[in-house]
Order: sequence, then structure tokens, then C-alpha cells
Amino acid sequence: MLLQVTNAVATTADFTQKIMDLAWNFAPKVLGAIVVYFIGNFIIGMIVKALNKVLKAKEFDATLQAFLSSLVRIVLLILLFLSIAEMLGIKTTSFAALLLGASVAIGGALNGSLGNLAGGVMMLMFKPFKVGDMVEAQGQTGDVLEIGIFGTTILTPDKKTVIIPNGPLSTGVITNLTANGYLRVDLVMAIDPTMDIDKARRVAISAMQSHPKVIKSPAPEVSVLKVGDGMVTLAVRPYCAQPDYWDVYFGCTELVKNAFDREGINGPIPHRVIINKI
Repeated sequence: MLLQVTNAVATTADFTQKIMDLAWNFAPKVLGAIVVYFIGNFIIGMIVKALNKVLKAKEFDATLQAFLSSLVRIVLLILLFLSIAEMLGIKTTSFAALLLGASVAIGGALNGSLGNLAGGVMMLMFKPFKVGDMVEAQGQTGDVLEIGIFGTTILTPDKKTVIIPNGPLSTGVITNLTANGYLRVDLVMAIDPTMDIDKARRVAISAMQSHPKVIKSPAPEVSVLKVGDGMVTLAVRPYCAQPDYWDVYFGCTELVKNAFDREGINGPIPHRVIINKI
């Protein structure tokens, strides 16, 4: 019995000694890893801060700044933790292979989303339009409400909110209707072919100039668009700021129509040809 107790005590002492030896040998690595973590985290913070200053100086979009800063921080933190694992004697080759495999699998599953992400980064970098612009893209026309990382939100003239994925948006045709600071409003008016075209032009221009939201330069235009079918079709074109487009569109249509009526400029008379079989 005494022998068993003695052996147990010896075994416990040996185990304790091994634990102490292991702790003594491993402690410098742990302390070194802690020091490396705090120093590395500080350096990462400085790098991200410097990156934000550069992006801000280059006038990058705020959304893109936040995205790039987060991406750089995550990548640097992964590298930092891999370095710490190596210091602690943990083999990172298998972990790196697992991380790579997971990245490939996730990339395949999120192929469309990654395309939208890349498109969003391109949109925010090259800025083909900004929030508030009126654009035509992907069969939609409207005012840009938000440019996100994955999609762009626009408000159509009939007050529908449409979200366009950035992938196809960045690779398709984009027409920025407000890049020049103003829009041309295209109206079509028809008059009787017996009417004086020059008089109709003067009356229409005067009527458009009376609208408070029609800009002076470029000046309103009136041109003959078509002659035929018992009428003269006029292209009536005022210019305005983008937010005033529909006010000018409907307002000038009414103003020109009323001005034509006052000045005796008649609209076309419908004609119908009836052929009777004898």
C-alpha cells in the first residue's frame, strides 16, 4: 500500500514537472505572440488610417472608402493571426489550404454577388454618375437614390424604387442625363399646314420663356420635325434643370397650346378618306 502511494506521488511530481517545463518553454512564445499581436494591431490601425487619408484626398466615395478600409483590415488581420500561429508552433499550411478551399467554394456559390461587388467597386471608383443624377441604364430611367456595393437604387418618374445589380450595370450602357447640368425637354406639337410656321415658332418660344423653370441658356428651340399626313409636326424643346423636368414638360405643353389658341394657330383637322365600292 505504501509503495502504491509512493508511486502515485512520484507520478504526480513527474507530471507537474513536465507541465512546469512545458509552461516554462512555451511562456516566451506566448508572451512574444501577445506582443506581436498588439504591435501588429497597432500597425494595421496606422495603415488603415493612412489609407483612409489617401482615399479621402482622392475624393473616393464614402461607401467605397469604408469597404476598402474594412477589406484591408481583414486581410492584414488574417496575415497577423497566421504569423502568430507560426510563432506558437502551429502548422498553418493545412489551415491556409482549408482557407483557400473555403474561399473557392464560397466564390463559386456567390459568383453573381461577387460580380455585383466588383461592379460596385468600379462604379464608386470611376463615378459615371452620382446620387441625384438622372440616368438611363438596364432599361430603366430615374433619379439615383443610392450607390451601394452590390446594387444601385433609382427612383423612376412614376415613383417606383428600382434596385439595379451593379454587375450588369457596370458592364452595360449608362446614359447620364444630367452630366451637363441641364436637360432638354422634347415636346411634339402639330399645327395645320396652312398656318405660318415662323409665327408658330415665335409664339411657342415666347410661351416657353414665360415658364419660370425654363433656363435662358441654351434657349428654347422650335423646329419642323415632319410635314405630312395633313399636319406640320413641330419639335418644341425647352431646357431646364434636372429636378424640374416634369414640371417643364407638362407646364410648357399647356402654355404653348394656350398660346396657339390665343394667336389663332390652329391644330390639324383630322381627315378620313372613305372609299365606297360601286
